[in-house]
This record gives sequence, structure tokens and C-alpha cells, in this order.
Amino acid sequence: MNTLGARGIVPEPIARLPWEMLIPLVLLTSFGGLVLYSAGGGSMQPFAMSHFIRFLVFAVMAAVIASLPRDAVRLLTYPAYMVVLLMLLAVEIVGQVGGGSQRWLEVGPIRIQPSELMKPAVVLAMARFYETLPPGMIGSWRSVLPAGMLIALPIGLVLLQPDLGTSVAIAFGGVVVMFLAGLPLWWFLTAAGLGIGAMPLVYFFALHDYQRARVTTFLDPENDPLGAGYHIAQSKIAIGSGGIFGKGFNNGTQSHLNYLPEPHTDFVFASMAEEWGLVGGLFVLAMYTLILRWGWKVANEAQNRFSALLAAGATATIFFYIAINLLMVMGMAPAKGIPLPWMSHGGSSMMTNMICIGLLMMVDRWNRLAPRRGLAI
Repeated sequence: MNTLGARGIVPEPIARLPWEMLIPLVLLTSFGGLVLYSAGGGSMQPFAMSHFIRFLVFAVMAAVIASLPRDAVRLLTYPAYMVVLLMLLAVEIVGQVGGGSQRWLEVGPIRIQPSELMKPAVVLAMARFYETLPPGMIGSWRSVLPAGMLIALPIGLVLLQPDLGTSVAIAFGGVVVMFLAGLPLWWFLTAAGLGIGAMPLVYFFALHDYQRARVTTFLDPENDPLGAGYHIAQSKIAIGSGGIFGKGFNNGTQSHLNYLPEPHTDFVFASMAEEWGLVGGLFVLAMYTLILRWGWKVANEAQNRFSALLAAGATATIFFYIAINLLMVMGMAPAKGIPLPWMSHGGSSMMTNMICIGLLMMVDRWNRLAPRRGLAI
């Protein structure tokens, strides 16, 4: 029992909340709101206000998820996965087109991107599958084929949208669960080798023209600084011009003069670094480190296989967002529409990451209620 709660200083329901994660999360979201305020020209509209509203709405959703009992989650895992899979299929039939891609379902005022929901849904389904798989089957084809189908089906539908970044994110969460479930390491090394060998074929025959342009720009960003390389070039300028302490809040020039594309979404970190400098960047990284460390701690303290794999997969999903976005804005990965969690303006990414936070809080609650024996992963 929490010491503060036991002494009556703080009510027990409040004292037992995971403050080691919640405080960094609130600080990060608040800082993101400041950056979006500046990106909006020194106004709460159109970015900062909706950023805070979405966070509050999805925080309530995360609290609801955190309250779910384990048996109910186990029972509903596969039905939930199937519902999201059917939603992805519906996108191909009646989905709305935006930005050249068909990714959204609209029902009245509600607009949802099912591919975002599939990221935590795959983690849930994979954790449930490996919980029920007998230990003796780890290392056999029975541990790979069904799990591979759970990943491949949604990836195939997402690639039709087309959305390569989201399909990679779905695969990443699923593969992390497979690895932690105990599948032989040489399988992953072999798959990685085959993937590297297939890259030329994928580049020439599977990617769209705009996707090939992103790859060539990543390899040689100075080749077309006013065209395909413009985003990365301006992002680097914004980050570098911030120096140690930045130009000051609401004093960024790259974003305010419209040199930096998407300063409120994909390149929000560059917008932040210009005004807050290295100090601001280190603060953001520190908050992410605290959140991810807590997530891994929850996974390591899990009392059963399902909880451990679920928590690890949810943490990996959050990590994917953070790592890919930061690598992208610094020119170390191809430019892709992967928002920065709790910093970028965007409802879909906020929803996905808050679902992951809710799942982690749920496992954390299960850990506290279960006998202390732990399950290392």
C-alpha cells in the first residue's frame, strides 16, 4: 500500500495512481500545448485548445480501460481485433479520402482512422495468442503461422490505403511481442537478412513514386533541397538555429514565416527546438524516458504471460512513435507522417498512445492486485 495513502495524507484512490508516469505525461502534454500555441501564431486556436481537449477526453478513455478486469479483456481481445479488422475492410469500401489516401471512416461528426486502432489491437491479440500457446510449441511453426496471420491481415489492408508507415508500426508491435514470447533469435535474424536482401525489389516494384522519393531524399537530402528534400532541410535548419537555449517562446522564425512545413504535426519537435533549443529537447527526451521506463517496469512486474506481453507491446508501440518521429526530423529516417506523442496536433495518434497508456495502467492495476511473484520478460 502506498505510504501517503496509508497515513491518510492523500486519499488512497489518488495515492495509488502511477504518478511516476502521470506527472511526466502531463508535463509533456502541457509543453506540447505551448509549442502548438506558438505554431498557431500565438493563439490557442486552432491547435493548442483542441490538443488539450483531446488529451482530457482520451485520458478519461484511458481511465476506463485501466479499470477493466483481466478476464473481460481476455474474453474480448479477439472480438475487438475482428471489429477493427472489419473497420479496415470498410475503409476500402466506403472510406473517406484525405491527402491522397483512403484511411478514414466518417459517421456524422465522428471521423476515425481504424489503422490507428489496429496498433494496440494487434498487441492485444498477439499477447492473448502466446498466453494460450503451450510452452512446448514455442519454436514450432504453430507459434509463427497463426501469429503471422494476425499481423499480415491488417498490414495488407493498410498497405492498400496506402500507408506504409502505419503498416510498419503494426508490424513492429507484433514482432516485439513475438520476440518476447521466446521465439528463436535466429528466426528474426534470418527474417531481417531476407528483408534487407529484398529491399531493392521492394524499392523498384512495390513502392509508389512518392515513397521512392522519400527514400532517395533520405539517402541524399541535399540533392533536391527545394523539392523532395525541402522538409528535412528546413527541419535541420530549425533545430540547428535553436542553439542551446533557443530563440525564445513564440519567437521562432522557421515556423512563423512558413519555412518549416507541418510545424504543428510531423515537425513539431523542430518547431520546439528552434524556440527552446537543446534544453527543450533534453526536457522532451527526459519525459519520454520516464514514461517508457515506467512502461517497461510494468511489463517486468507482470504476474502472468498475457499481462507481460501486453504491457511490453504497448510500451513498444509508444516507443515506435517517438523513435521514428525524432529520427525523421533529424534526417536520420525517411520522412513519414508519424506524429510525436503528446506533442503533435492530431487526434488519431493521441487516441492510440492514450489507449496504450490505458492498457499499461490496467496491467499496473492487475499487478498491484495479484500476489507478488513477478514474471520477467
